[in-house]
Amino acid sequence: MHNFINKEILNWSAFYKVKVEQSKDERLKSFYRVGMYNDETKLSDIDFVALDFETTGLDSEQNSIISIGLIPFNLNRIFCRQAQHWYIEPEDKLKENSVIIHGITHADLKGAPDLLHILEPVLEALAGKVVVVHYRRIERDFFDNHLRSLINEGIIFPVIDTMQLEADLQDSQKKGFFSLFKPKKRQESIRLGNSRARYNLPAYPPHDALTDAIATAELLQAQIHYHFSADTPIKKLWL
Repeated sequence: MHNFINKEILNWSAFYKVKVEQSKDERLKSFYRVGMYNDETKLSDIDFVALDFETTGLDSEQNSIISIGLIPFNLNRIFCRQAQHWYIEPEDKLKENSVIIHGITHADLKGAPDLLHILEPVLEALAGKVVVVHYRRIERDFFDNHLRSLINEGIIFPVIDTMQLEADLQDSQKKGFFSLFKPKKRQESIRLGNSRARYNLPAYPPHDALTDAIATAELLQAQIHYHFSADTPIKKLWL
């Protein structure tokens, strides 16, 4: 596995400058050249982009990305007019059990480009923004492994993982002083829909890349509103 351990990268801004020099692919050079926020930047000053992949399975080394959805947002607004969605030709076969989950069929993928054909607009949409996902092992690992197989060079970028945030928030509530006097509760589900329900966010049909990206953006806005503040530095949330 080529994936970075999250806490190894303490200064993303400096890391991006190194990657500009190291990257051989011009598209990746351009992506890193845009730069990344200083880790003390307040959440209110951050431009985010929510990202979601639909895949043929859960193994980033064996399965493929078949759909990408993304949408830019900040703490106050979600920019729906700038939302983008692509179907992608898979590198492996579309499996029946994955079709049941995401509903993407061979007809949807007929004539779809491969990842390299849409790489430039995808990277342009992500460049300079903090990427927000719900379960980073999908978006970050699949993107990295797919690029390694296509151009022999991977990609790494900071993310805010709303699933990890929700797990951490539940853990912190269990460790509070008053929790010592309460019966032990089982951890609640941290799946996207269940997490949204705890903030009274509406239920959306799952497993559509763009819908899930919008749902993830709304979830982060709610998490920040209830548990953090606009002045919280980005280093408290990203990985």
